[in-house]
Formats: sequence, structure tokens, C-alpha cells
Amino acid sequence: MARSLAQPPLFAAIILALLVSACTPAAGPDPDWTRFRSHFILPDGRLVDRGQDGISHSEGQGFALLLAVHYDDPATFASVWKWTRSHLQTRPDKLLSWSWSAAGGLRDSNNATDGDLLVAWALGRAGKRWKNPRYLEEAQLIAREVREKLLRNNSRGPLLLPGMDGFENSGRLVLNLSYWVFPALQELERLDPAPEWQSLRTTGIALIRESRFGRWGLTSDWIDLAETPLPAADFPDRFGYDAIRIPLYLMWAGLDTPELLEPYRNYWSYFKGAGFMPSWTDLSDDSIDSYDASPGIHAIAKLTLAAPNFSRVALPALNPDSGYYSSALLLLCKAMLAERSR
Repeated sequence: MARSLAQPPLFAAIILALLVSACTPAAGPDPDWTRFRSHFILPDGRLVDRGQDGISHSEGQGFALLLAVHYDDPATFASVWKWTRSHLQTRPDKLLSWSWSAAGGLRDSNNATDGDLLVAWALGRAGKRWKNPRYLEEAQLIAREVREKLLRNNSRGPLLLPGMDGFENSGRLVLNLSYWVFPALQELERLDPAPEWQSLRTTGIALIRESRFGRWGLTSDWIDLAETPLPAADFPDRFGYDAIRIPLYLMWAGLDTPELLEPYRNYWSYFKGAGFMPSWTDLSDDSIDSYDASPGIHAIAKLTLAAPNFSRVALPALNPDSGYYSSALLLLCKAMLAERSR
């Protein structure tokens, strides 16, 4: 019997698929991340906040580190961490000085606790993703410093100081609830096992419930806490550029209950369909900003209104012309959305 030279159809299909895949170029870097990196991160690893006269700060370095982990970019992570360690981690402890400028170097050696938490969280994620024990060790050291130096006991539980200096005034604490970076607190508890982390999350959620002001019951960027929380006397009485991060962090940590998100939903849904959403509202008289919110704030609002059903949420491509902060918020929203959709 003559033997056929034809290959079975399935075998031929497999060979064809292998050839096609071999000729198909690998997916390149995410275009959003490429644009963010090229516009805001210098080759030496310094993130530049041009909206604040080109300074750099621990918050921005922390956001850059988090995004480098999310987009699987260990080279950028290494350069950003090297710059951060060399220029901001210069205090006697492991906390980070919060602000640096090219013109004068270190501008303020006080720390900003949200920056410390963001950097520690990013280091922990990097150590786990890329199996780098040194990153894990650095994350643990920063987390321990935060836990040992920046918590203050209260009848509600532990409170988180925004920085080492300047926030304790004659029995009154000045707090910023957006500094409770809830997903970071969850992960740092695994790196630095201690009961304070869970207690801190509980206290933060309780304060968010208590700190509801103005027409929509929104959280003020800064609060004074003695017996009960009040909008801070030394800061604008606004739900603005700080407090807008609170619902993002709640969603990222899986704490997006209807009750916690209700004030933010009521506020943002009020402007839905208007073609305009204010950047902030004054909680003393309910007046609003006359400028439309940035794409980053719009992204947080869109996710908040959709939570927990994120499947149909579409976020825009990054436009770096919106500035560092808006761009960072937009990419953080995309990172959160990717993680919650897994």
C-alpha cells in the first residue's frame, strides 16, 4: 500500500501555530506606562512633580515604585528605589524625608507617612514578584518604623500621624485619612506581623464613618481630632486632592461596602451627565471648584460609582499633559482594576 506523505490535520495545525507564534513579536511595554515613565521619571530614578515647581517627594517615588511593580519593570523600579534611598532615606531612622528639589536638595526632613507606606508596600510587592529578599527586608524596616514611631493610642484604637513633627497640638491630633493606605496596611501586616496593623485599619474605617461633613457627608482632606473629628482649622475645609484617594484605597483593599462608599457615590452621581465634575468641594458651604476634575479624579469617580461591578468600566489612555498627580491616579486606578478583575 502506498504511504501518504500528508501529515494529519491536527499535527499540521500545531506546526502552523508554532510558526506563527515564533514570528509574532512579543507584546511591548504598556503604552500608558511608557508615557508615564518618559514624561515624569528621569533616567536617575527621580520622579518630577512639575505641578509643584519640579520637586520630588516620597509620595511620587512611592507611586512610581508601585507602578513599576504592576507593569513588571524591575529596571525602572531599581533606579527609582536607588534615587529614593540616596536622596530621601537620609534620616537617622528608615523613614523618608518627604520633599527634595534639584535647586536646593532636601527641602524638608520631616516624613510624610503615606509616602513611607507606599514605598514599603511597593518594596514588599517587588520582593515577592521578583524574588528579591533585599527588597522584602527594606519593606519590613520601613513598616516597623511606621508602626513603632507614628501610631498614637486613642480610645478608638491606634491613630496614624501624617508625619513625625507638627501634628500633635495640645491634646489635638491633626490627621489625614487618605494616609490610611488600606491595601498597604494589609500587605505590611504580612511582612511585619503585629496586631497594630489590623487595629489601625479598624480605626481608619471608624474615622471615615465619623468624618462626614457638608451636604454630601464627605471626608475633609485634613481633620482635627480631640473628642470628635472636625475639619482641620489650619487647612482648607475641602473634600479635595487628598481625600479623593480614600475610595480608591477602600476599593483596592476590598473594603468597598455600599455604606462606606455611599457619600462619594452621592457626590459624584450628582454631577453625572452634566459634562462637568469639580475637583473639590468646600465642606463649610458646599461651594465647588469651577474647574473640571482631572482624568485621574474622573477615573476614581467612575470606579466608585461602579463598585463592586467593575467588568464594564473602561478607563481612558493616559495623557501626560494632565500632570503627574492625575496621571498617577489614573494608572493606580488601572492597577486596582486589573487586580480586582483577576
